[in-house]
Amino acid sequence: MPLIPTPQQKGATASAQQSAKTGQPGTSSSRTPLVDGFKISAKLKTSIKDVSTALRSISFLEVAQEKDGASAAYVESRDINRIPYLFSILRLTDDSIELEYTIPSGISPKKRRLDMVRYFMNLVTLLSTHYTIDTKVILQIMENVVKDATDSVGTEYSKLYTEYDTMKKELDDVKRKLKRLEDDNNALRRENYDVKGRNDELMLRLGKLENLTDDVLRAKVQEWIVEHNGEINIVEFSKVNNVNEVRVEEVLNQLVTEGYIESVQ
Repeated sequence: MPLIPTPQQKGATASAQQSAKTGQPGTSSSRTPLVDGFKISAKLKTSIKDVSTALRSISFLEVAQEKDGASAAYVESRDINRIPYLFSILRLTDDSIELEYTIPSGISPKKRRLDMVRYFMNLVTLLSTHYTIDTKVILQIMENVVKDATDSVGTEYSKLYTEYDTMKKELDDVKRKLKRLEDDNNALRRENYDVKGRNDELMLRLGKLENLTDDVLRAKVQEWIVEHNGEINIVEFSKVNNVNEVRVEEVLNQLVTEGYIESVQ
């Protein structure tokens, strides 16, 4: 199992070395990536030449000899002009190991740092036969990365919980409104039932009134007049017989016209 992650592209050029120093991915790019890194103290046990030889065994690293040590460039991606954009530079001396890396816009610095620490640890493991490294420094780097990751997760969780809490409140409001609408709907249904009942009752009474023929009504009017000493209260008669007052007046006029009764002024 390889200690170094598989590269996206092989090889690096001197422009990667220059970009790491200036923080720019070449003059053609309008977006300048950030540059970050970390450095640990380490005591060389063998020689820089041996270290360079070990690093050259990794196909995607381009190793260069420098005045006071060696460097290894790992180009992960380039811009449209083939200039290194996402990359890292490992610098090695007799008493230190340093990693510088770019952070292009659109990439989380914490996520990028986490990836680079994992990459760096793999390299340190590979170089452990050539350097004496203080494990406390390694642990400190790991602790910082874990803290950053934990804080990031905590922030994301807090954000998600806030969104969840907001959505839950909105859902509760919708449920309450729906409950009120259901209650109002039930009340309207009951009211509609009562209105329908009264309407049916009125229709039944109207049907009875309409079923009372003119001859029967004429007879009832004459009978009423006889029983009430020649007088008739149209309102009272209409209520007792469930007859429209207008219809009663029409029948009275007919009886007067036909001579069956006489209107006394």
